[in-house]
Formats: sequence, structure tokens, C-alpha cells
Amino acid sequence: MKIRTFQLSICLFALVLCAQLVQAQYARFVESGVIEFEKRVNMYAKIKDRVGKSSFMEQAFEQYQRANPQFKAFKYNLAFNGTKTRFWPQDSQAASSGGFFGSDPSIDMGNIIATDLLAQQGTSQKSIYEETYLITDSLRQIQWRFTNESREIAGYECRRANAIVLDSIYVVAFYTDQIPVSGGPESFSGLPGMILGVALPYEHVTYFATKVDDRPVSAKELAAPTKGKAVNYGELGEQLKASLKNWGDYAQSILKAMLL
Repeated sequence: MKIRTFQLSICLFALVLCAQLVQAQYARFVESGVIEFEKRVNMYAKIKDRVGKSSFMEQAFEQYQRANPQFKAFKYNLAFNGTKTRFWPQDSQAASSGGFFGSDPSIDMGNIIATDLLAQQGTSQKSIYEETYLITDSLRQIQWRFTNESREIAGYECRRANAIVLDSIYVVAFYTDQIPVSGGPESFSGLPGMILGVALPYEHVTYFATKVDDRPVSAKELAAPTKGKAVNYGELGEQLKASLKNWGDYAQSILKAMLL
């Protein structure tokens, strides 16, 4: 009797193992589609970084807290195929709402960013106040550090990686190899799979996928932006430093947002 029970257990184990192997063999990888992202900005934390010791700013912050929620959300789409991605806002989401602090361009600029992963080049349309820039440059080479941490995002198992960009911005990213495209929201890329989550803890900003629509994408959905003053990131940085030279510490947050 014990022998028959043992044999039955072996058979059941073999069946489960075969089922897992078959499932792994036929696991479906998503090669094109559109991902919906929610960008969330912790406005209270971001404004508090700006307030300093100014009594006027403290009063403005208190008024903002009474009239506005802590987090501000923005919706973006990311279209992708095997070699290209395009990131853009879902609608004309006005970052100017929210009074004095709502007009801060570092909160959200409604960026449109197209990347050619084969050519390792990106084209970005970014606006600051009355000026729109069209930035064409090579993709940022990010030195990612992999971890053992993982989490599920939009139904996909994602692995965590960390990095430092622009010398001081700490980045936490979660990517999935079930979407074998080395892209992500904004200008984040370079991981062995699609980035579905990004957190910038010290900038008080997160981007997380809420939905993945697995479907073919059109050439229009992947088209690079064409509007704006043509520059590369080096030229953009020099122009902004000259324009904002009298803005003090506040200029740094705008520079980081434009160059990120």
C-alpha cells in the first residue's frame, strides 16, 4: 500500500512538473502595445522643499494645503513595438492649476518622448513657460544595479533595479521580461525588459503602469514629435542656465526636470 501511494505521489509530481514546463514553453511575451501610466507627484513634500524659512512661502503653502490634495496625478500613454517607443500625455492636463505652486514647471511638463532603441536615439518635446524645445540626442546610458526585490505591476511580475542619473537623482525602477522591450516612461530605458514602475523618492514623483493593452500599434502612435526649438541636451542645459541664472535655488529644480 505504501509503495502504491509513493508511486502515485511520483506520478502526480511528474504531471505538475510537465504542466509547468509546458506553461513556461508557451509563455506569451508581449512585443507591442500601449501602456497606461499614472504619474503621481507628492505636492506637499515638493512644496515643502521650496518653502525654506520664508514666512510668505509658509503662508502660501498653508493655503495650498487647505485647498488641494497631497498628491497630483497625471495620465500618460506609452506605445511600443520591438524597436521603438513613444510616451505622451493622454490629454491636455494643465499643470498650471493649483494657484501659485501649480504653475511650477517641474511638477509636470506634458513631455512627448519618442525613442529609437536600435539607433539608441531619442527625440523629446518639452515646454517651459512660453518656450517649447525639441531635443534630439543619444539615449542616456544608465548604470542600473539589480536587486532581488520584485513586485507585481499591472498584472506583470517585475524586478527592481536602482540607479543614479544626472549625478544626484536616485531612481528606483521595476521592469518585466514578459515585455522584452528595453523602454519605459519618460527617458528611462536600458533594462532587459519594459519598465512598468519608476520612483524618484527625493523628487517626490512616481510613475506606475495601470494597464497594458497588448495589441499592434500604428506608425502614428510611434511618431516622433516635431514641434519646438531644435537643441541637444548639452545646448538645452546651457540655454536654461543662462535664462535662469538669477532664479537662485529654484532654478535647479527646473533644470533637473528639463534634463531628466
